[in-house]
Amino acid sequence: MGVKKYPDEMRARAVRLWRESNPRPTYRELAERLGVNREALRTWIRQDQADQGERHDVPTTDMVEENRRLRQENQDLRRANEILRAASAYFASELDPTRRRS
Repeated sequence: MGVKKYPDEMRARAVRLWRESNPRPTYRELAERLGVNREALRTWIRQDQADQGERHDVPTTDMVEENRRLRQENQDLRRANEILRAASAYFASELDPTRRRS
């Protein structure tokens, strides 16, 4: 994953400002006031809404992190299986003298 352009504190502050403002500013207004990209702000707010259970069309941060962890675990297990398959084939050929070696 790449380096974040905006610090987490700025993201949290931007979302808090949007939530606490009455009336709520548009993404464009708040983004200009904070000096951040409008689409970045929109993404942060949508993610916060998902994390708060207010949106169901965006996965929560916990779900994204769990999926990332599971993908890595899956990749590690596939790698381990390949190693075990190769070792198993090697040892099978060593133990069975009638088996043709390639």
